[in-house]
Amino acid sequence: MIDLNTYGYTEIEAIPDGLLPGRVKELQRERFTVVTKHGEVTAVLKGTFYHSAETGVDFPCVGDFVLVHYNESGYSLIVTVLPRRSKFSRANYSGHAAGYAKTIREQVVATNFDYVFILSSLNWDFNVSRIVRYLTQTRQSGGQPVVILTKADLVEDYNLALTEVTQSIPDVPVHAICSHTGVGQNELNPYLMPGKTVVFLGMSGVGKTSLLNSLMEQDVMKVQAIREDDSRGRHTTTHRQLFMLPSGTMVIDTPGMRELGLFHADDGIRASFNDVEEWFLQCRFKDCRHQNEPGCAVLAALADGSLPLERWNQYVAQRHENKYVQGKTKYPIDKRARNKRIATQSKQTKRKGGWKK
Repeated sequence: MIDLNTYGYTEIEAIPDGLLPGRVKELQRERFTVVTKHGEVTAVLKGTFYHSAETGVDFPCVGDFVLVHYNESGYSLIVTVLPRRSKFSRANYSGHAAGYAKTIREQVVATNFDYVFILSSLNWDFNVSRIVRYLTQTRQSGGQPVVILTKADLVEDYNLALTEVTQSIPDVPVHAICSHTGVGQNELNPYLMPGKTVVFLGMSGVGKTSLLNSLMEQDVMKVQAIREDDSRGRHTTTHRQLFMLPSGTMVIDTPGMRELGLFHADDGIRASFNDVEEWFLQCRFKDCRHQNEPGCAVLAALADGSLPLERWNQYVAQRHENKYVQGKTKYPIDKRARNKRIATQSKQTKRKGGWKK
């Protein structure tokens, strides 16, 4: 028998008779691996998940706690998803470029985690602006962000990169490590406690798999080589999966993201750029657009360097993207509401004697 509490489960409601709680460990081709008190089982979704797709029902994701009809001799059946305490999402453009997608949907990457390790390698592909984007969506998720700068052995002095990141995001812990030599990994111990869950995020080739193998103390995943010309990697992880470390910590490994689309990240942007939005309170007009209005504190701060231009540009870009995504995700709902309203008006008109000519 497995104690599900070691997988982070805390009973939050009475379990109906005939159902078992479990945690989703892996998803491949509509087959879920779920950890229950009876061990790992293969499960499929109850049909109501598909019938309720239009109502916004939560589909299970790696990290979710679910209730299942247990079947010891075949597929178990996932009946419902229990409430989530944290959720990392990104915008899914359905294969289209960001500016050409007609509708944008939420793609849930991982759930029920305590920490988000934002991994960025210290090679040619090191990019602080990308880290800031990950940070915004992490703060939206409800998890605690931790920036991990990997491949510290590739640079002569990684303290320069550490300083650059900490100056951009001073309130977030940043650690430089090397998974092959173990340099810096002891700094991660405070996060790797029994019962805690950590999700790994980052582009392909940043060293998520190498770090996972090191923490697992065995090679559970094969490491792919990166391209030498641009330090970009190929996908090592092809699907999301939850691993139990020897320390009792759970790690959700995710495929590399070439681009992270922000999804309904108002709170995340506000938390990531509170230093920027503080200037708004000093503007002469409450509805200041920070373009050419007199008494604009933002323009004054940009002029004297109190607000770095790069920081302002990052804020504006994320605000514009978030507004665009919100508009695209609301469109299908607004369209259905409009069609329903037109149909209702049509019925009412017919009851009153038909259309007027």
